[in-house]
Amino acid sequence: MPTLLEIRTGHAQRVPGHVTAYGKAPRTGPVKAHAMGLEGDEVANTRVHGGPEKAVYAYGAGNYPLWAAEHPHHMAKLVPGGFGENLLLNGLSEHLVCIGDRWRIGTALVEPCQPRQPCSTLARWFDDPQMVKAMVANGRAGWYLRVVEDGIMTAGDTATLEHRPESAWTIADVLAASYRNPPDPAGLDRLANAPGLASSWATWAARAAKAAAPKPKPL
Repeated sequence: MPTLLEIRTGHAQRVPGHVTAYGKAPRTGPVKAHAMGLEGDEVANTRVHGGPEKAVYAYGAGNYPLWAAEHPHHMAKLVPGGFGENLLLNGLSEHLVCIGDRWRIGTALVEPCQPRQPCSTLARWFDDPQMVKAMVANGRAGWYLRVVEDGIMTAGDTATLEHRPESAWTIADVLAASYRNPPDPAGLDRLANAPGLASSWATWAARAAKAAAPKPKPL
């Protein structure tokens, strides 16, 4: 049974050159999840982070050893919390989680709606711009959750799948279709209509599918 190993939240802090809430500390005891995220968690750049379709960021614990094996020079940062996740989950991965799933964690009901799209924040954390391309290449991006029903989560809770849409797309499949080069317009058209996909991702896929010269999703 998939298990919630850690809940992490953080506050916006000024670091050289920018303000970030990337660093998250583990929480003990119950934490409320609501439509805009986890109680006690802050977002620094609301233009690209936060909101109902990026309320909570989840990551599979099994990804960390794989990253460490591939990037031993970043070993010190490739530990829980290294990707700024809110939820660290055991037993789930991008190949097992689908867009539009309904997962019960504690009393909260959450729905994966998009993969993480790596950006300069990730590159700055590791002081390595190649980490952005590495995340796209290996597909270990994690996934954002909508909070469908407010509730309380506690580290140690199980994650129970209550619903999966027909013809659901895994997080891995969304990443593969979005970053394929050259893109497959027919595949992007199907992706645009995936049940539960975040509106911004669906809009991009629909436009790319109809473009005269479609390009992979920009980083």
